[in-house]
Amino acid sequence: MSDTVSLIALPAMPRIRPGDDLAKLLAAAIERQASELAAGDILVVAQKIVSKAEGRYVDLARVEPGPEARRLAGETEKDPRLVQVILDESRRVVRHRPGVLIVEHRLGFVMANAGVDRSNIDPEASAEPVLLLPRDPDASAAALRERLGRHFGRQPAVVVSDSFGRAWRRGTAGIALGAAGLPALVDLRGRPDLYGRRLRVTEIGFADEIAAAASLLMGQADEAVPAVLLRGLSWSAPDTPAGTLIRTAEEDLFR
Repeated sequence: MSDTVSLIALPAMPRIRPGDDLAKLLAAAIERQASELAAGDILVVAQKIVSKAEGRYVDLARVEPGPEARRLAGETEKDPRLVQVILDESRRVVRHRPGVLIVEHRLGFVMANAGVDRSNIDPEASAEPVLLLPRDPDASAAALRERLGRHFGRQPAVVVSDSFGRAWRRGTAGIALGAAGLPALVDLRGRPDLYGRRLRVTEIGFADEIAAAASLLMGQADEAVPAVLLRGLSWSAPDTPAGTLIRTAEEDLFR
């Protein structure tokens, strides 16, 4: 365990547009705020700038909603074109009510609106732009890690973060959509507690806890801090992607 962990905000990044070299821009931000990377550094990057760089936009003006989207739009009081985009990104609808549409995203996340977002979106991206999640957040994290490693001569761990609501608690919290170079999930089953009893079910959402810590600096509105460098944390478990954090439907008692 570490005694001290530091969080270094990386503000003053330019607005990200499709095709931008995100790794190059992040490297410049790191050099401005922290000079270089240290061993064990973790870079937390907001999903939104990853999606923007990857061009994950859809123009609602070009979307033609189908019958199911129109039906759900009436029941949720949402734009039927938006609902169609949400359905296109989803495996199935889990719950809905006026103002709320919870789905199982094609990557397995159970979330509101399949992560399709209208907030903090460049209005010049298209006529009526919305932004999707990255196509493969774990791959996005791995690609950024590799590029930053080539630049600095040392690879950071990378977490692609997003803000999620929780089924049993109010408010959003940062979670990891993608991860590379660290254990997204740390399995403590079989280890003893303080009194020697073996843990039977304890698994730590390590990448989620990192994302939540970074979210304190990133904020949720107009803070304009899309990346945070976390320094001083240590771990010994093997690397696992963020996909390991997703509970399967067979294990989920509430889906």
